[in-house]
Amino acid sequence: MCSVCEGRGWVRSNVPLGHANFGKALQCTCQETATLAKRIKSLQQFSNLGNFGDLTFQTLPEEVTSKNKERQNKYKRTIKESEIYAANPEGWLILSGSSGSGKTKIAATIANHCLHQGIPVFFVGVADLLDHLRTTFSPRENVSYDELFEQVRSVPVLVLDDFRTPSISPWAEEKLYQILNYRSNAKLPTIITTGVPINQTSERFKSRFQDPILSKILDLGWDTKDYLVKLGLIHPTMLKKMTFQSFDSTGNDAPQRDQETLRAAMHAAQSFASDPQGWLVLLGDSGVGKTHLAVAAGGERLNAGHDVFFTSTLDLLDNLRRTFGSQSFLAFDELFEQVKGTSLLILDDFQFENSTNWAQEKLYQIIVHRHNAELPTIITARLLDTVDTAGDRLSPRDPIVSRINDARLVSTIPIQAADFRNRGVQSASNVIKRKPTL
Repeated sequence: MCSVCEGRGWVRSNVPLGHANFGKALQCTCQETATLAKRIKSLQQFSNLGNFGDLTFQTLPEEVTSKNKERQNKYKRTIKESEIYAANPEGWLILSGSSGSGKTKIAATIANHCLHQGIPVFFVGVADLLDHLRTTFSPRENVSYDELFEQVRSVPVLVLDDFRTPSISPWAEEKLYQILNYRSNAKLPTIITTGVPINQTSERFKSRFQDPILSKILDLGWDTKDYLVKLGLIHPTMLKKMTFQSFDSTGNDAPQRDQETLRAAMHAAQSFASDPQGWLVLLGDSGVGKTHLAVAAGGERLNAGHDVFFTSTLDLLDNLRRTFGSQSFLAFDELFEQVKGTSLLILDDFQFENSTNWAQEKLYQIIVHRHNAELPTIITARLLDTVDTAGDRLSPRDPIVSRINDARLVSTIPIQAADFRNRGVQSASNVIKRKPTL
């Protein structure tokens, strides 16, 4: 182990901003006697490229499988631009596009090209990176958090694969920001692949991705049908955990009458999943299991080969607003029609308190269309007796509320139970005084 570079093979000069060597990785003296072959082998082991280690620009497919000529042309242009970048990696390169557009393989090919020039590269998926950072907090880990974090943020060339921020935690977003903020300030070459349109990325990242001085965006094209499916996708973790088998109808130390509401809700959701007819509305406070049952029903329909579009009201309205943007590749009509006509729509956490007139109008159109067509719909909500933008309580005759209250079409199941997530708290109807425990 070299005491200077600690085995990395490269060092950074302590020079001021503006110096020719500022931010550049320089070969350590320990590498001067190493053969090129040994150096490349060592760099490949460090790079984390795995099965992508043999990719070259010569072995990359000449075109993507898509029959869309525009996407094929974008792919070819991206290959040419990537070869230029790989020859002299400077700044950031952002590869965006739908699943299967080739962005990961292109990024790995650039990484391999850099390795054969003797430039250290670290290739990692964003989800894997965040998992690694979390596990380094464990005292049993050989690599400390600080070591891994410093390695990722200061490596001469970093490849972050499958970058996406809408579904990550605040902690994870902050770690990514710290890494990219450092690399932005130091102007370190960084390659990022993303399956999410740049304009739908968190603002703090979007400003850097769209900085013409720092970054170059290569768009590989989008398959709007694939993206529509992603927007309404139930996360695999939710499908795995939220099943009818895992639903606890005994509640959180619930009294008998509360357990009866839980069993009634589960029975209604199971019946709906086996033969969706009309609408199912699950009402109750946070944590009583409404979303669990809705996801379980959705999972059953997916397993039977049917389409399911799952979304919260707020997420749906946010996505509809984005489609009005000039930079959106997805047309408003495409998303709106998908939601209106999907085989099963699950509207989780239904609410429109303090929403704009535009938002209420869009919800109204969706609700009216599915009500008139009697399309299967599951709604979870705390209350149906809600308020409008002026703070006035809505009448049961409100056009949205009245349709959800339509007993001819809608089965409304109220759930009374304690919060499942807080096992130490009992339902309001079964409060027992106990000594506090540590």
